[in-house]
Amino acid sequence: MSCYEGPATLVLADGTRAAGTANLRLELAAPGRVSWSGWYRTDAPGADVFNAVGGNLPLELPNGQTGQVLVQSMDNAMSGTPVLRLFGNGEPPF
Repeated sequence: MSCYEGPATLVLADGTRAAGTANLRLELAAPGRVSWSGWYRTDAPGADVFNAVGGNLPLELPNGQTGQVLVQSMDNAMSGTPVLRLFGNGEPPF
């Protein structure tokens, strides 16, 4: 699978599990190298995702797989809900 869009849970640095929606995709990379990225939007308005920027955090998918992501930036232009830009570290969970 080269992309995933659907439910995901971001595990914040304090252990809080923030359910939300992710849109992830594989990207072109050097031969033998996997690269993936995307965005994540929380469904939990009380989740403190503001401190997640710069963090290397687990992102869990409903298939039971987990991937590590670097939270690169945050944008809340879309309906006032924070959207986190993600860069995957290691193998993608999809």
